[in-house]
Amino acid sequence: MALPALEDQVIDLRETLNEFIRKTEIGHAELVQAQRETKRELNQLSYEMRLFIDEMRSFKEEMRLFKDEMSIFKDEMSIFKNEMSTFKDETVEDRKRMNKQWGELANRLGTIVEDIVAPNIEGIARRYFGCTELDSLMVRYRKRNPKNKSQRREFDVIAVWDDSVLLNETKATVRMEYIAEFAAFLASEAFFDFFPEYRGKTFIPVFSSLYLSEEMVRALSDAGIYAMAMSDDSMDLLNFDQVKRA
Repeated sequence: MALPALEDQVIDLRETLNEFIRKTEIGHAELVQAQRETKRELNQLSYEMRLFIDEMRSFKEEMRLFKDEMSIFKDEMSIFKNEMSTFKDETVEDRKRMNKQWGELANRLGTIVEDIVAPNIEGIARRYFGCTELDSLMVRYRKRNPKNKSQRREFDVIAVWDDSVLLNETKATVRMEYIAEFAAFLASEAFFDFFPEYRGKTFIPVFSSLYLSEEMVRALSDAGIYAMAMSDDSMDLLNFDQVKRA
């Protein structure tokens, strides 16, 4: 009776062992599968890491190139800035030179007009005012005011006769304010502060230019100043009758 019981125990033990082996084989297969999946994931991760590293290398190279380009751009901007500074300095110098040349030209033009006007003064005075036997003719004459030694003035033309004195103001380019300034100077009788020896003589004020507009001639007439300009082919008084009536 004891043998069947032992046989049953052996059978149970065998089944238990077979179950353990089966389960062990299943676990091993799962482990192998897990290892394969882990290896595949590690390979994928490694591949992605290589791609990332390559991308980082490419980015680093692009940044280096960008840095080089920025350095070149910085150098070019520095050169451009220096060129602009040089251009600005040259422009300032050119402007100064041009202003000087224009000033010299304007002064020269004024001198040319004065050189045209001055030789006509004696003939104009003889024709319109009966002035003969000229005593003196002063062109671009500078004098200090005897009453105020710090004050100097240049007179374009002063012509003197026994009983008359003619003062001429010449402008190459005429503006209304020039006429007003000359009229104010005459009204102040400052001329006789500079030349007290001419007081008592007949005073003849003349304003001259190559061309005077009708408006300018009227303004001179209203101020009692004779207007002299080119008429036909010579200098002439344009408002003798108007000033005489005034």
